[in-house]
Amino acid sequence: MPLFVRPGNGIKREISSMPGNYQFSVDTLVEEVKEIATLGIPGVILFGIPDSKDELGTEAYADDGIIQKAIRAIKKNVSDILVITDVCMCEYTNHGHCGYIKKDKKTGEYQIDNDETLKLLSKEALSHAEAGVDIVAPSDMMDGRVGAIREILDQNGYENIPIMSYAAKYASAFYGPFRDAAESPPSFGDRRSYQMDTPNSEEAIREVSLDIDEGADIVMVKPALPYLDIIRLIKDQFGYPVAAYNVSGEYSMVKAAHEKGWLDEKTVAMEILMGIKRAGADIILTYWAKDAARWLT
Repeated sequence: MPLFVRPGNGIKREISSMPGNYQFSVDTLVEEVKEIATLGIPGVILFGIPDSKDELGTEAYADDGIIQKAIRAIKKNVSDILVITDVCMCEYTNHGHCGYIKKDKKTGEYQIDNDETLKLLSKEALSHAEAGVDIVAPSDMMDGRVGAIREILDQNGYENIPIMSYAAKYASAFYGPFRDAAESPPSFGDRRSYQMDTPNSEEAIREVSLDIDEGADIVMVKPALPYLDIIRLIKDQFGYPVAAYNVSGEYSMVKAAHEKGWLDEKTVAMEILMGIKRAGADIILTYWAKDAARWLT
């Protein structure tokens, strides 16, 4: 179950474009995770909304950052729940991109500096490990980030922390509601220079192969529904644990159709989740997690 956490107390703020999902403060997040655990859902993945944002996304790797506080609170108060954290810079930078940006001296255009971004992502992943996370999940799509994160975790005694890599993350039109939830739309341009081209299946094989070679323990396909063929391709090619992210747009369009009376949400959602599973996903990240757990009992 993906969850969004922000500073404050007593906050449970519904996300208008994702009905039934909320931004939580740490205290209300803990209560939500307790309920999730009682439903038999094995894990949560956390996304942070910081107090302040800057060019280097410093709150992403601060010891007292929002995600670091959330990890510690969950681990203190909830047993038997797997805590996964998204490792990326987009929620923490004032420009909304997934890494460090620099200005090209010739063109004057801003570009992502891949290698400098790896340093920031490594610090972020290490800070999550120090706070007690069970799995880190880099979602930025920078080249070499799995290897960089594996190296810094191993060097600091966290060699048993698995990496769930967003290995095949496409530059999709299905992410819109998430950007409302995480308050992270890019302030200029888009993310097509580092996320994958939507028609390209061969690149998915290359990206997954590289991430496995660098030490990924689980590889993810995102989004899930338009890329069921990619899930199956990767599962057949590598026989590796595959996660699939049933993203915000996939969720919200069904919610909207249900509210209009055009579709039955439960029937359609379960058909979607079954299709993702049938395609080869071992793990499904979905905003229907709580609903599905109830529907399945």
